[in-house]
Amino acid sequence: MGIPSDDLVVIQHAKNANEPTIVTVNCPDKAGLGCDLCRIILEFGLRITRADISTDGRWCFIVFWVIPHPASLKIDWENLKTRLLSPCPSCLFSYNFNQRNPSPPPIYLLKVWIIDQKGLLHDINEILCNLQLTIQRVKVMPTPDGRALDLFFITDEMELFHTKERRDDVCQYLSEALGERCISSELQLAGPEYGHLQGFSSLPPAYSEELFGPELVDKVSLHPLSQDMTTLKTPTVTVDNSLSSVHTLLQIQCVDQKSLCYDLMRISKDSDIKVAYGRFNSSAKGFQNIDLFVQQKEDGQKIIDPERLKTLCTCLKEEMLHPLRVIIVNRGPDIELLVANPVELSGKGRPRVFYDVTLALKALGVFIFSAEVVRHSTQERQWEVYRFLLDESRDFPLNSSKARSQIVDKVRRTLMGW
Repeated sequence: MGIPSDDLVVIQHAKNANEPTIVTVNCPDKAGLGCDLCRIILEFGLRITRADISTDGRWCFIVFWVIPHPASLKIDWENLKTRLLSPCPSCLFSYNFNQRNPSPPPIYLLKVWIIDQKGLLHDINEILCNLQLTIQRVKVMPTPDGRALDLFFITDEMELFHTKERRDDVCQYLSEALGERCISSELQLAGPEYGHLQGFSSLPPAYSEELFGPELVDKVSLHPLSQDMTTLKTPTVTVDNSLSSVHTLLQIQCVDQKSLCYDLMRISKDSDIKVAYGRFNSSAKGFQNIDLFVQQKEDGQKIIDPERLKTLCTCLKEEMLHPLRVIIVNRGPDIELLVANPVELSGKGRPRVFYDVTLALKALGVFIFSAEVVRHSTQERQWEVYRFLLDESRDFPLNSSKARSQIVDKVRRTLMGW
């Protein structure tokens, strides 16, 4: 017999605004489940402040303490519960873990003609997030008459785009939310044009190295950082193989950031490392202390190979210190902001990056002339790259190194949740 879905995911709401909401997931285990759950929580704009993870290889029990980020964000908790149920293995067949993975949702193209305004790109992105739509690619094309055609290649996390009612509701909601700024909108199944956005134009070697260099722990950024960011404590990872016969203990200390739990679980998933037990604790000083008891997924044993341990520790340090790469470069006569993040081996990009970058630029009053999201492959991995052509203004003379550093600093802070 299966377990009722209401018992798989339980949400205990905070009693006041200063306390976290507790989300408990209790279901059969599967590879990468922790990463999938963290991703969904991030997609809803929630920050994980603490987490406890426990699994015996057959069953998984995870508790997340979460807060909206920013605090004013309205969370659809019922939708969150439904989404968290989706990656949980079926309890009607609790121990059949060889079920075929569901097919990825189809890609749809949303065309929006707008009267171009500063900050409008973020406003549209916020509306799409509220509608439980995930942006896979973006192409923004301004016209000389002050308008812009925004192409959003999106998937519906509610998986209802096959119905005309859902597609019509999205266009109507978008039109009503934007008001006179929206000229028209159209939503249809993406065709061959989606494939045309898969490429990535070449970058000068210095910029490619800055974005995709494999060893960035001790590397100095091309753009100076504010004083408090340059003094961030370098993350430490301590390995202990003496406490358990079948587990390796990883003790991690690093600066707290809103996507830390997701990043660590993503690295574990992509490295074929299973987290048997994990505890994430935030300190009052803005640091996270993390204990992870891990095993090799292929044989359920501790990690003994020195090279594999070294590679894992190096990867953890790099991702904790540089979870995203942010630089500003010259693109001919124009100024371009580049933001890059690694893609999961499953092909999924990082949640809400486009949302956070456009939010930061809107807060600074920086106008986005055009934007696009593309993929770029290096020898080691695939990356998602967000490209923004920025428009010169009196408030931000982009040729000023001070203004550029301020933009990079603000974008980094927003992405990290500081």
